[in-house]
Amino acid sequence: MSGAVEAALAELGLTVPQVVPPLAAYQPAVRSGVYVYTAGQLPMVEGKLPVTGKVGAEVTPEEAKDLARICALNALAAVKSVAGDLDRVARVVKVTGFVASASDFTGQPGVLNGASELFGKVFGDKGVHARSAVGVAVLPLDAPVEIEIQVELVAD
Repeated sequence: MSGAVEAALAELGLTVPQVVPPLAAYQPAVRSGVYVYTAGQLPMVEGKLPVTGKVGAEVTPEEAKDLARICALNALAAVKSVAGDLDRVARVVKVTGFVASASDFTGQPGVLNGASELFGKVFGDKGVHARSAVGVAVLPLDAPVEIEIQVELVAD
């Protein structure tokens, strides 16, 4: 454990996982000045998707919300890989989430609350962010959810 953020995760029974290796030609996260931008993070657990399919069809909204939380943990791992320590996060600036949705599913914001609520619990006021929730036809590997984040770091 590195500090307060990881201690807050531990209180929730969670840990920062290993960084999910890229599926193609990109980096999991890059730093530009005081900002870190993550690539889209799938809900990979130990190298596998626990569930596949469209939300509102094969995947329930509740399952998808849990998957969004896993995406958020994977995003934190990506941030940590370039920041060194999650306690360096000054704030979560933006969360963009994509939900592979059945044609009549309109609950994308509720799904992404899985990520947003986690950021609020572990970062407090620094976890309050702007967000986009987008319904899409399909995601890589038939994942139900994908999330990318932008964070601001404390200046060096």
